Amino acid sequence: MTNFTKLPAILLLADGTVYHGKAAGKIGTTVGEICFNTGMTGYQEIFTDPSYFGQIMVTTNAHIGNYGIHHDETESGQIQIAGLVCKNYNIQYSRKEADLSIQDYFQEQNIVSISDIDTRELVRHIRDKGAMNAIISSEILDLDELKARLKEVPSMDGLELSSQVSTNETYDIGDENSQYRVAVLDLGVKKNILRNFSERGVFARVFPSYTTFEEMQEFKPTGYFISNGPGDPAAMDYAINTVKKVLEADKPMFGICLGHQLLALANDIPTEKMFNGHRGINHPVKNIIKNHCEVTSQNHGFGVVQDAVKNSDKVEITHINLNDNSIEGIRVKGKNAFSVQYHPEASPGPHDSRYLFDDFVAMMGKSEEK
Repeated sequence: MTNFTKLPAILLLADGTVYHGKAAGKIGTTVGEICFNTGMTGYQEIFTDPSYFGQIMVTTNAHIGNYGIHHDETESGQIQIAGLVCKNYNIQYSRKEADLSIQDYFQEQNIVSISDIDTRELVRHIRDKGAMNAIISSEILDLDELKARLKEVPSMDGLELSSQVSTNETYDIGDENSQYRVAVLDLGVKKNILRNFSERGVFARVFPSYTTFEEMQEFKPTGYFISNGPGDPAAMDYAINTVKKVLEADKPMFGICLGHQLLALANDIPTEKMFNGHRGINHPVKNIIKNHCEVTSQNHGFGVVQDAVKNSDKVEITHINLNDNSIEGIRVKGKNAFSVQYHPEASPGPHDSRYLFDDFVAMMGKSEEK
């Protein structure tokens, strides 16, 4: 195991708030938008979720690293968060199946982090003040220099980031002889989404973010999937245009998280940056079509404008958040297209919502029968 000495480190928020803690991971400096996740488990999946690209993650669970790192439990090929803020940074781990410690993992992938922070107080501060940029450093302890560097960091509002986490090459998942062929537009897709397709006998071809509808159509897909991902959906004209063309062709389409926002934008429904966003694995959502509730996994800092959805003649609401009544799901009237804001693949999280993959497969089946 890597030798580790707890050196001093600083967390500085854009509003000038300063937290003093101990260095974790690589010694260095990192910047990003600070956010928090309330999940009690699944830190490794959170670290590797491409939707968190460019963000500094605050984990509200008191212990991080205590069950180690297992390479089979990643949601992408690398750590995606810009940095970690935690209370107890546990290098010693208890799970026999783990491959390495969190410290080895972070040093291997050059992740700068800070521990020994009162994360309960920090999260209350973020909840009151809203999402903002932050900087962590274990090499620069001069606040004036850190403030100067932090001022140079752009806001997440208006940033297009999906092209930075998308695959560069097309690749396939599943049985190529399957009845169902899904074209996946990779804007930061999680591995467990692709696993859910494979488990249902779907053959998926994963395309880079800038792939056009015409290029995906050459695959002759049964349906289209628009993935999750980071950044501001309103800055993604290329993807909005692709979604519009799928709608024009009336092909079965399913969107998750960022894909949900893009489906809304393709139907002239604007999106907005949320004060804090939803990030956790216990968010209650009601399916108003089936009249049942589900506990969901969520990770998003942008959402669709609620009044615009309610006033739209193009879509209908399918799911609502029971905490704040935000829109969690829509379907397009007269089209084979639907989306949800949350993560039904739930990695980590409960499996209440995985029926949505079954609904998509059923939609493709009915489309093939016509």
